[in-house]
Amino acid sequence: MNLGQLAHLLNFEILTGDINLEKVIKGGYVSDLLSDVIANAEEDSVWITVQRHINILGVAKLKDIVGIIIPRNLHVENEIIEKAKTEGIAILRDSRSSFEIAGLVYNSLTRD
Repeated sequence: MNLGQLAHLLNFEILTGDINLEKVIKGGYVSDLLSDVIANAEEDSVWITVQRHINILGVAKLKDIVGIIIPRNLHVENEIIEKAKTEGIAILRDSRSSFEIAGLVYNSLTRD
């Protein structure tokens, strides 16, 4: 399943336009600790986090993260969104909790 299909299926708000929507998702990771993501997230994953500062883009780029999903409709500064577009990193948002999003993403990816 690619990021665009997942976003459509789960009704995620796409903050960065068409960035990475065609990329295939191989897994997911949930963490708010950047060092944990660096140590453990796998390439081509989606990353669910409440973090919304500029450093998430560096981590996502380093780990080849397909997209970052922000839970609870938390606000993401326009500066971060624009930098994500420049860096080629998708940012999505949803009203549900990290726990709920993780379950939905897991079920969507393992259902195929």
